[in-house]
Amino acid sequence: MTRAIVERLRAAGCVFAEEEAALLVEAGAGDLVDRRVAGEPLEHVLGWVAFAGLRLAVGPGVFVPRVRTELMARIAIARRPRTLVELCCGVAPVAAAAEATLPRLTTWVSDIDPVAITYAARNVRGTAMVADLDDALPQVLHGSVDVLACNAPYVPTPALAHLPPEAREHEPVEALDGGTDGLDVIRRVAARAGRWLAPGGALLVEVADAQVAAATEVLTQNGLSVDIESEDVTHILVGMSTDEIA
Repeated sequence: MTRAIVERLRAAGCVFAEEEAALLVEAGAGDLVDRRVAGEPLEHVLGWVAFAGLRLAVGPGVFVPRVRTELMARIAIARRPRTLVELCCGVAPVAAAAEATLPRLTTWVSDIDPVAITYAARNVRGTAMVADLDDALPQVLHGSVDVLACNAPYVPTPALAHLPPEAREHEPVEALDGGTDGLDVIRRVAARAGRWLAPGGALLVEVADAQVAAATEVLTQNGLSVDIESEDVTHILVGMSTDEIA
């Protein structure tokens, strides 16, 4: 049975056919194989994604967290925050990873997509909200957020057509499209960060190689001191607040 599934997956173009076949068999195979062969992302088919040693709930129609974003999670955890907010959270991978390591951490996560938030609420113990960026955050958080994590959509609109079919056809465009240069949402987040960050707090955003310089300028123009953490082709900008809260 497994060999037949492997051959079907290979014929469909799955590079890691053996590994995927084993996971599909573990999950019950059947129509799951048909869905995968038809091009649905493996994570949507299985109902979970591996992230930072966790199995996070995902499902059809939501953005699947990438392994590269584990760097953002590690940076967030290393700052030992007491309060963490994740905007554009999708299924809230950064908050989930931080909670798993920091048991006393308080988290707030938000996303404009109500479907994503149903999964985020399963992945975190904190408060999960449907909202445009920080619109639903309570004012009590003003000036008290130690880490504001935001894996905003940063694919330039003209590049969307070149994404793999799994992303183009199965993930919401709102989770991918960052505008003409990919930085539209990051600009909005950077402009709002100062009102929430605690003294010494940090805004974390992920960008591509070609966006590092422009995104750094966006953060500095909004009063943040920027460090850059890189791993392979992943770049996390760490925008740190000054002692004066906007």
